[in-house]
Amino acid sequence: MCYSNKMNKKHNIINSFGLKVPSILLPKNEFLQKWPVIACDQFTQDRDYWERAKTIADGAPSTLNLIFPEVFLNDADTHSYDASQRIADIHSTMNRYLQSGVFAQPKQGFIYIERDTPYQKKRRGLVAAIDLEQYDWHPETRPLIRCTEDTVPERLPPRMDIRRGAPLELPHVLLLIDDGMDSDGIDTDETDSLLAGIGERVKNTEPVYSTPLMMDSGHVTGWFLDMENESESNLSFIADKLDKLYRRSSTRYDKTASAGGEPFLFAVGDGNHSLAAAKGIWEEYKIKSRAENREYLSHPCRYALVEIENIYDPAIQFEPIHRLVFDIGFDETVSLLSKLPDFSCRSVNNMEELSKAVSDCRFCGQPLVGNRLGIISQNRYALIETSAAGIATACLQPLLDKYAEANPNLIDYIHDEAELFRLSAGGQMAASERLAAGILLPPVKKSGLFETVARLGPLPRKSFSMGHSSEKRFYLECRELKP
Repeated sequence: MCYSNKMNKKHNIINSFGLKVPSILLPKNEFLQKWPVIACDQFTQDRDYWERAKTIADGAPSTLNLIFPEVFLNDADTHSYDASQRIADIHSTMNRYLQSGVFAQPKQGFIYIERDTPYQKKRRGLVAAIDLEQYDWHPETRPLIRCTEDTVPERLPPRMDIRRGAPLELPHVLLLIDDGMDSDGIDTDETDSLLAGIGERVKNTEPVYSTPLMMDSGHVTGWFLDMENESESNLSFIADKLDKLYRRSSTRYDKTASAGGEPFLFAVGDGNHSLAAAKGIWEEYKIKSRAENREYLSHPCRYALVEIENIYDPAIQFEPIHRLVFDIGFDETVSLLSKLPDFSCRSVNNMEELSKAVSDCRFCGQPLVGNRLGIISQNRYALIETSAAGIATACLQPLLDKYAEANPNLIDYIHDEAELFRLSAGGQMAASERLAAGILLPPVKKSGLFETVARLGPLPRKSFSMGHSSEKRFYLECRELKP
């Protein structure tokens, strides 16, 4: 078989797994240090973070000018703020960056990443494009690429507005693969075979970028993996490893085939709503193209740029996403949670005592049956216990949804324990003098996630976070969305 035919075969294998080799845009080296900015859905109650980011990036090309931080989304409700104008400015800046020499020449290939964070070292990832035809966020579906948490349709329109008509995309979506361990322990054959294997292949080569990340968020290094020319070995290696994971996924979980679905290869670990918005824009484009009798299957918006990570990478730690509830005080929050099964409540003295009690998975020396939650408001603290087992959001979120059914903005989702205590301990949001209560959630285990999602579908929304806020993905790579 000639070289080009072998290359085409490997590309076809990659495509069958829902991936496409993308054409990636990176900023020129002189712009790199101020270019990366953290995911837009972080620090949603901390405007100061984003103001500091603006100061750091001021005067330089930066992804900060290409995103809409969610802390500002609610400002669209005020008369002094025009969200549509901000989106227009984002699109205009994207075009300007494309035309003014900010980017180096595009490269066709994947990018292998190693990220150091303030908490972990050498978290591995692979930037690739996924085929949105092989992804669906609806809970009743069982596609190759699945969401891990419920998607809220009402949260999609502003995200779709940003992507609709945008000439560029920037990824903060993290896809997980299940490469090496299951609920019974570690597989002895080829544990962490894909990403660790790529790391070995590039360790003696020059990275395409290496830069610190703003506000003490660590460091990221990327190596370009050429998929053309003389680099058939890279393509073959990735295709073969994915093929093994694909075949194993057919029988690894609780018989996903019995649910009428495809094997389960990728799970959306972060960025569920951003990927769902990309899917929505692709569906819009398909409908319009069919009506106009135009070819559309090869259009760039069929794909979305993501970073693939191994759920069992030791540098990936799952963290709970805590709840901040507005317009409610300590006693009202206790009353709200009293509807939990076998509810009990006792006061504790301070934040440290509450944190330790919620994190302790044992009770009287035995494994805890059920869940523990914490309440923080008006300088008071309480430990809640319930017999409801499983992930804590399964029993908690329905109560919060009922409380906030007329106004979903009454609930916010906070990634770090220290931030939750900061926002809720006094009971008043400092910026607005608004009454608020924090609900502290217990630790989350990452083992068994794929099997749970395969059997039961998505978890309740915002059930877990892949690390602390400062560990979230920073925007860096770009891809054009126009042909």
